[in-house]
Parts: sequence; C-alpha cells; structure tokens
Amino acid sequence: QVQLAEAGGGLVQAGGSLRLSCAASGRTVVSTVVGWFRQAPGKEREFVAGIRWSVGNTHYADSVKGRFTVSRDNAKNTVYLQMNSLRTEDTAVYYCAAGGSPWRMSVKSEYDYWGQGTQVTVSS
Repeated sequence: QVQLAEAGGGLVQAGGSLRLSCAASGRTVVSTVVGWFRQAPGKEREFVAGIRWSVGNTHYADSVKGRFTVSRDNAKNTVYLQMNSLRTEDTAVYYCAAGGSPWRMSVKSEYDYWGQGTQVTVSS
C-alpha cells in the first residue's frame, strides 16, 4: 500500500515557475514508476511526466518538453515536478500517481495509487 501527498500548487503569472512535490509513504518499493498527470475543468486527466524510480529514466508529454523537469529524492521518498515558462494552458489540478509501467508511463490505467491533487493556476 502506498500513500501519496502533493504540495506546491498555487497562483503564478505566465512565464513564471513553480515546483510541485509528491511525498510517498508506505510500501514504496512496490512502485516502479511515479507519474504526474493534470486535469483541467471539463477535460480528461492527461499525462504530464513520469520517472522510473530505481533508475531515474524520465518521459514527458510533448506539451511540456523543455519546460518541465521531473526528479526524485530517494532519501525523502519524494518526487518533484519543476515547472518553468508556465503558460495559461498549464492551469489544472496536478496529481501524482504510483505504480505504472516503465514502457507505458503515460497510461493512466497502469497506476495503482493516486494523490489528492494540487491546484496550479497560471494567469496572463
């Protein structure tokens, strides 16, 4: 069993930066991949970025490549999402998820555990 808790969301101006964190507890050894997803009002939850815990391999959605960076701190059991050059279309509730597949990081159904979400709002 894994518990996830996101933090770091807030209001930021377009072009600004924000760092989200996802703290994991429980049997984290079970989690192969930690992913970040986001959901805007009226939209489906979409993949943002993922990291393979043991090795550190990362994968990003095309919409955030070059702007977002996912990383992990093994000692703290925490995954981070550094978001730079934010755009208004990045506005959404951001969720972290644990489980996944190293070769299918973007597939929602591959994840077993989800955090509560944190709101990110980018203003113009």
